[in-house]
Amino acid sequence: MEKDELKILAQNLANPQGKKGIEIGEMMNATNISMTLESIKTLLIEDDEYILEIGHGNAGHLKNILSRAQNLKYTGVDISQTMHDEAKRLNEDFKSQADFVLYEGKELPFEDQTFDKIFTVNTVYFWENPVEFLNEIHRVLKKDGIFVLTFGQRQFMETLPFTEYNFTLYSNSEMEELVSESHFKRMKISEKEEDIQSKSGKETIHRIYTVLTIKK
Repeated sequence: MEKDELKILAQNLANPQGKKGIEIGEMMNATNISMTLESIKTLLIEDDEYILEIGHGNAGHLKNILSRAQNLKYTGVDISQTMHDEAKRLNEDFKSQADFVLYEGKELPFEDQTFDKIFTVNTVYFWENPVEFLNEIHRVLKKDGIFVLTFGQRQFMETLPFTEYNFTLYSNSEMEELVSESHFKRMKISEKEEDIQSKSGKETIHRIYTVLTIKK
């Protein structure tokens, strides 16, 4: 891909917009689905819980979440109007259990200790003030709640040509340091590896990623 194309791809990965954004959302759901499902599994969802997803994309995985226990309530937040609209459209059948909220990416528009479980996949690269945002997540998570943060490791992400454009990358140790600067006290690291199709769909990539289980 040419430099301009890579910039456009990077912009749409951070904040999908318009028709191109819908295509990117579909591609992200397909390439990230294993990371997303691994994150959902790690949450250990139980009956009657209230779940928050940060950066839901088109939320093509919502059905999987709601099938894991009884009487669940889901809220997804995203900075992309395109993804907000697309997620609502694709998940019309689940509107009694799911709510989608458009936000500006800095403050979570919820009361303290609202959610039992919170997760986010491949969004941390775009957080403007990561420690402050981690503290926002801490604020809205219940006392005994679980927060799962999943990200591609720096060593792997640096091999992708589009990540030089407005991505902030982290190794496990860098992410541990970041979390330790926030109000969170405990975390467990789980490393995963898998083979996936590239964003162009023309090659197979060996992806190394981390699932962090974080608690108060």
